Amino acid sequence: MTDILLATDADWLVDDVEAALGGAHLIHRVRAGVEVVAAIEAVEPALVLLDLQIGNMGGVAACLAVKQRVEMGDLDDRSIMLLLDREVDVFLAREARADGWLIKPLDAFRTLRAIESALAGEPVAEASS
Repeated sequence: MTDILLATDADWLVDDVEAALGGAHLIHRVRAGVEVVAAIEAVEPALVLLDLQIGNMGGVAACLAVKQRVEMGDLDDRSIMLLLDREVDVFLAREARADGWLIKPLDAFRTLRAIESALAGEPVAEASS
């Protein structure tokens, strides 16, 4: 079973991701962006899913923090996917150097396909050019 870290303060989003995965992967959750780096160190997930809006440190800031730690050699590189609120947020995902993104609302098929692609090292980028 592959470990996936999900950072969100929205319970409904956790339910959506868990339903899409159907128990195929182990989901670890943090409720704040400031907890992401420590959770990555503790869990060593293969994939990190970041909700765009999380409390006082959103997905963009958390993504940038992880990317900086990877560049400093403090963390191993891993795929990071942002869960965006709308298509225009793709700009933010690119600026955060996310490896991929999905636009909410999520559905089980798209979510499962995107997560499996990300775990396989394939790019996941919905909408916008």
